[in-house]
Amino acid sequence: MPPSQVSVPEQREFDCVVVGSCVVDVLARPVTLDAPIGRGRLVECEPLVLTTGGIVSNAGITLARLGMCAAAFTYVGDDEWAAVIRRRFAAEGLDMSAVTTNRERATSTSAVLIDARGDRSFIHYAGAPRLLDKRALLDRLDLFARSRAMLIGYYPLMTRLQDDLPEVLAAIREVGCLTAMDAAGDGGTMDPLAKLLPQLDFYVPNETEARHQTGEAKPQAMIGAFRDAGARGLVGIKLGERGAIISPRPGEVFEVSAVAPPGAVIDTTGAGDCFYAGLIAGILRGLSPADAARFAAAAGACCVIGLGATTAIRNFEETSKLAGLS
Repeated sequence: MPPSQVSVPEQREFDCVVVGSCVVDVLARPVTLDAPIGRGRLVECEPLVLTTGGIVSNAGITLARLGMCAAAFTYVGDDEWAAVIRRRFAAEGLDMSAVTTNRERATSTSAVLIDARGDRSFIHYAGAPRLLDKRALLDRLDLFARSRAMLIGYYPLMTRLQDDLPEVLAAIREVGCLTAMDAAGDGGTMDPLAKLLPQLDFYVPNETEARHQTGEAKPQAMIGAFRDAGARGLVGIKLGERGAIISPRPGEVFEVSAVAPPGAVIDTTGAGDCFYAGLIAGILRGLSPADAARFAAAAGACCVIGLGATTAIRNFEETSKLAGLS
């Protein structure tokens, strides 16, 4: 068993396939979020920024910057927004063989309002990625068989896929691909999560999501609830500025301190996705769970100093140095 406590597959064509939400984001900063904007007002801000968001963009680009070979698996619409996504992915080196045009809905888009502290609110159109379903993934098992790992998100929002996810994840694991999943919003509840946990090699929601899922107030108890529901792989809770708590296997839990951002906090959008990508990259590179989690915290710390989730993401060596691993 390698140091990660996860049986990491040998080298394959891809290190990770990232599945699910993919968004074009228009960022506006600074916008006061403590009071309503109201009718008829002009809110002046810095130049608007056009970028990509959602887990496929955030985690996929982070993985690529960290030296991983990553593939994007999502739907885009037949519109000009799709071209923004394809250009960005091509520039970052993401494989786009599973980025599919779906003409039933437009590309997912968001207006992201960011205040001076980096907190944000979203005006969001879910769009084409919500149409991903069981058949879309099972028809591409060949892609997962060529990858060491996959990360899917955000599962509570994937209404056409959610009920079939236990079967889909089991099929992906059957071809030798590690499975990871992320939540969103309030995280949903333990139904259907309890059916999914036994099929996951990694599950690391944030504290708000885990609280809603488990009904527990303390991170240690949340981990216990996941284990009681059948989680066998690495589970954890992202705690934001307080770091994270990680359980690599049943009976083992440790805390991960936050890594100080290497600059002023500008935008916290996507920090959790970047943390998750860093964790997977660390495990695939053979780091111990503790070192991989520290590396993940450093990736999240880089995220928040740039406008947009991946603007300030660094390479593997620089992120390792920030984490104190080199």
